[in-house]
Amino acid sequence: MTMEKEKLRLIFMGTPKISAFVFESMIEAGYHFVGLIAQPDRPVGRHGELEKVPTKLVAEKYDIPVFQPLKIRKEYEFVKDLKPDLIITLAYGQIVPQGLLDIPQYGCLNLHGSLLPKYRGAAPIQYALINNEKETGMTLMEMIDKMDAGRMYAKKVVEIAPEDNSTSLFKKMGLTARDLILESLPQYIDGELVGEAQDEGLVTFAPTIKVEQEKLDLSLDAKKIFGWIRALSDKPGAYFLLDGEKLKVYKAELVNIPFKGQIGEIIEADKGGLVVQLNEGQLSLLELQREGKKRMDYRSFLNGNQKIFGKILE
Repeated sequence: MTMEKEKLRLIFMGTPKISAFVFESMIEAGYHFVGLIAQPDRPVGRHGELEKVPTKLVAEKYDIPVFQPLKIRKEYEFVKDLKPDLIITLAYGQIVPQGLLDIPQYGCLNLHGSLLPKYRGAAPIQYALINNEKETGMTLMEMIDKMDAGRMYAKKVVEIAPEDNSTSLFKKMGLTARDLILESLPQYIDGELVGEAQDEGLVTFAPTIKVEQEKLDLSLDAKKIFGWIRALSDKPGAYFLLDGEKLKVYKAELVNIPFKGQIGEIIEADKGGLVVQLNEGQLSLLELQREGKKRMDYRSFLNGNQKIFGKILE
């Protein structure tokens, strides 16, 4: 390498669990971090107590300085004092300004959770599930002052299994991001990786999922609703309305029986399953949670909801 990894002065920018996993993996691999930049801690629970973001816990474990600016576009002068050679970003959560990108001599690299140029934006892993993709992947890319639009240096494909949901796919993607950065960073520093421009004609977007999108849209077909259930499981959970209350669905499977009910109608509710009629097919609901109740499988759910047959979900 042009510079030994122990001598490289790195900054990590990232916030959630997937970022924390990759951050710690790089530390354990011998990389030297002079700082972590993460989103501010968020209030949680009824009492609104501040909970440290996952990457901050890692930084504190290894005595790495932590910076949590409210708006990085307005607060980044401190980065110059850290004298970074390179910045690595994964799910930071804010657009990084050009002034910051210009500071490190080796630039700024981003690990993005899709096979770019597909799914630029904040929720690429979820949108791969929403659209029932068979594969996705991680892209190591150049950061520029435009969302996920920089040159691509390396990619790794991740297969999506039919049973994958957001929780399981995030785990796969974390492992892939770790492998990609540890394999590619030495080559990048040595100038061996050539950046490939993205084809703007193939760009698609994966914007932040809004709270109102957690309610399942009955105008969609069964396959699309199945994708939304997978994308929002285990957190926050997609839901229908049953008798005016939320009915969260964490796991379902597509079934195809002759059309025999109106859209949203529970057409089977017995030991064989809990089946709802949708556009272009049906879904068998396997794991559910009524508002104020525990999450349970459909058999346990039916024990306490025996009069559900024929009801209409909204």
